Amino acid sequence: MKKLLVVIDYQNDFVNGALGFPGAESIDAGIADTIQRYLALGGEVLFTFDTHGENYLDSREGHALPVPHCLDGSAGWQLYGQVQAQCRETCANHQIHHIKKPTFGMPPAALAQLAERLGEVNEILVTGVVTNMCVISNAVMLQAQWPEAQIIIDASLCRSFNPALHEKALDVMEGLQMKVINREQT
Repeated sequence: MKKLLVVIDYQNDFVNGALGFPGAESIDAGIADTIQRYLALGGEVLFTFDTHGENYLDSREGHALPVPHCLDGSAGWQLYGQVQAQCRETCANHQIHHIKKPTFGMPPAALAQLAERLGEVNEILVTGVVTNMCVISNAVMLQAQWPEAQIIIDASLCRSFNPALHEKALDVMEGLQMKVINREQT
């Protein structure tokens, strides 16, 4: 059974940079540990990178969110904390994959290329930020690419700047027949 761990946009600008928010840093160690566990068990790991150019403010997203962030190659574009260290240690590993994305979801062609390299995937664990924007967008794309895979959202390893929207996004993903685990009961 092939397993894929997906780390969505866990970049400096979403943790302590231009769009950083309280609580985003709290999932760092958990994601890093999960990466290490997946690699040790022979799983695949995909990092998505929100990636913008100097013309970001001229884009549709830039008009709606006029805060330059995740400029390609900048410090804000880099992965955060222990996740960055974990990636750096294993970046040459053939189990590690990267996709740059210019907006909320991965480019379909890039996802199709990854699917061609990986073949059948049975289980996909999704982590990262922001739950109600990029996490949900990419979870849906992953489900469309691998319709028979069990999509699992680890709620304890996802965060949003808005806790209510985080919970609503988890509800929607459950409604899409994704399995949400480690959800705090309120």
